[in-house]
Amino acid sequence: MFEQFATERVDTGETSVFVRYGGEGPPLLLLHGHPRTSATWHRVAPLLVERGFTVVCPDLRGYGRSRGPKPTSDHAAHSKRAVAQDMVGVMRALGHERFGLIGHDRGAAVALRLVLDHPSAVTRVAFLDGLPISEHLKRADARFATAWWHWFFFAQPHIPERVINADPDAWYRGDPQKMGVENHEEWRAATRNPDVVRAMLEDYRAGLTIDREHEEADHARGTRIHCPVLVLWSLQDDLEDLYGDPRDIWQHWAHDVQGHGIDSGHHMAEEAPRPLSTAIGDFFTL
Repeated sequence: MFEQFATERVDTGETSVFVRYGGEGPPLLLLHGHPRTSATWHRVAPLLVERGFTVVCPDLRGYGRSRGPKPTSDHAAHSKRAVAQDMVGVMRALGHERFGLIGHDRGAAVALRLVLDHPSAVTRVAFLDGLPISEHLKRADARFATAWWHWFFFAQPHIPERVINADPDAWYRGDPQKMGVENHEEWRAATRNPDVVRAMLEDYRAGLTIDREHEEADHARGTRIHCPVLVLWSLQDDLEDLYGDPRDIWQHWAHDVQGHGIDSGHHMAEEAPRPLSTAIGDFFTL
């Protein structure tokens, strides 16, 4: 897994970020979602290196082998703004002032905050199976709450930690055949660490509070994404069923939006690496 990739820990001040990187050419920053680690990209990253890119895959703050500050009462320590700042620091430490940006699931929320807060750092951005958190919550009807009830469960104080840590294997179920054995082992080790579980929950607590406030403030100011945007979604997941064409929602946030569905379940980097890497490679080949 990740043959010919280097690994490093980057100290950004508040955090120690575990990162994998490899290849030569224009840099791409790949941000994983919940409850994965950077290993989720193990099938996609080599294909993008073959396309001529430098590929950087970090563990987000508190996920996997990255470590950050203790949670705060306002959840700012795990806000997407804080995580986005981590990622800018990682890329600068690796010598990349400008880069292409790809975020999946919760990583898409970080990618949105990064491109809004640091627009000069991003050449192009791809959002995979993601919408702005505020757009999800704006449409949070009974159907959404039934399908995505975990958002609201994770936001409760103390209870989810007790439930998940009592039997993490029962809560976080993964298939080593679909994921790849080494990816599955790394993911399983992370989800059995109570500090990682707490950080992942803080990610969601921040989402319903401070992250939502940041997005709504940006939208009220008319802040938009000015670089080209690629939107990809899993056809076997429920994003399109809940909202229709996700590109229509992203049009309210960006000037230049393109994209399409991928025939995959939610973890498209593991289930459909070749179609995904082709779509990413084509979009970021300027």
